[in-house]
Amino acid sequence: MQWRQVLSDAGLSDREVNAVMVLSTKSSLKASELAKELGTTRLDAYNSLERLQSIGLVKTIADRPMRFSCPPVHDAVSHLIDIRREQLQKIETGYEDLKQSVNPGEDQTNDETSDFSNPKFAVLKERTHIMNRIDKMANEAESELTLVLGRFGILHLCRSSALNSVNDASERGVRIRVLAQLDRRTIRFFSQLHQNVEVRHTKDLEAQGAIMDSSESIQYLHMEENPVGRGKNDAALIVESEPFGVSQRNLVDSIWDEAISFEAASKRFTEDRIVDPLRVTLEGGSFLDRFREVLEIDENLPEEDTPFNPDAFLASSGEINKARKKLLAGGILEISSFGINLSDILSQVGMRIGEELSFSLRSIEGDIEFLNEMMDWWEHAGLGELSYGIDPSFHIKAILLQDSTSKDSLPLDELDGGIIEGALRSRFEGTTGASIHREMDSEGSLIYTLEMPD
Repeated sequence: MQWRQVLSDAGLSDREVNAVMVLSTKSSLKASELAKELGTTRLDAYNSLERLQSIGLVKTIADRPMRFSCPPVHDAVSHLIDIRREQLQKIETGYEDLKQSVNPGEDQTNDETSDFSNPKFAVLKERTHIMNRIDKMANEAESELTLVLGRFGILHLCRSSALNSVNDASERGVRIRVLAQLDRRTIRFFSQLHQNVEVRHTKDLEAQGAIMDSSESIQYLHMEENPVGRGKNDAALIVESEPFGVSQRNLVDSIWDEAISFEAASKRFTEDRIVDPLRVTLEGGSFLDRFREVLEIDENLPEEDTPFNPDAFLASSGEINKARKKLLAGGILEISSFGINLSDILSQVGMRIGEELSFSLRSIEGDIEFLNEMMDWWEHAGLGELSYGIDPSFHIKAILLQDSTSKDSLPLDELDGGIIEGALRSRFEGTTGASIHREMDSEGSLIYTLEMPD
């Protein structure tokens, strides 16, 4: 057996094992020197040193900067054995005291402890203890484990032993889902997850937590603002309750269904492209009622099973609805008969194009410079004319092109207007908090007014 394995069996993490192996062969090292030896960051080195200091394995040499030293590896292992022996002795002593204090004829169970249906909860403090509980959940999960990681939770997961347990659970057949908010700074850490782990992105959820088999849940109550901090002030609520777990899972499921696949969302950061699915919203109401109205079907639907009529069945076989033939001949704009507003759809597609245009021009810092580049692109594409002014307030004026006045022509002006609005909203609402207002002037031009916050 190797020294590394012994140190690991004694309770040290891989990073702590590596630190002990390096320090045990050196007289003393600065944190930066240790980080270089380990091939990690100075912050990671400090975290490992703090833990090793707390158990008396590493000593600090008062200097500027501080230096750290460790006894030879065999002495380090001996020290860890003494710690475990002392802990075991305390457990044995406590156990014997409890056995002596219990009446042999007394029933040691009670309704409260034996009733596993009673919900139980506790508060966990410090990130280390929270991640240890997630580690335990991953090891005990039988069918499903869902991790809600917010923006920086993947960073915390990858810096703990819970990562290996999550990957092991995924490999043994447990369904692992990760709901996160992707960020350019942390996206590379997702590659450390097992290939079977399902990852989706949502920008609507920054919370963190976990749900195991709908029976145990963790919900963060507080997180340090510094994502790379030690998490000393992190706090989470752990709840052991089937009803609560089911409700939490249902909430996550609703967000999961609307979330974006990791492959699509990550292209923003890896390929500088937006390829997220575009979800178009249609007008509400009963589409079945509209369909029956368009096809001129007057008969009411039966409320109960009706007897089979062979004569009626044979008489209707093979017939094509006349109203449907007329609808087919009417062209694409006839879809409005079903309550599908083509103008709204093209406007929403335009909004997405505008968002992508703004994303492509995001490196341009100045707002006026951004507008100039957007107008240059607009005119180069031959979509019309754009200008901006400051009277009575800052605004963009768009003269949209109408390719045809025919009622059967596609409303491409709605597409063009959507592009402008999408680009402005993506740029200014997201960075400056401005609000965008759209109106038509007396000349038929679209005016987009930008109201900046005070």
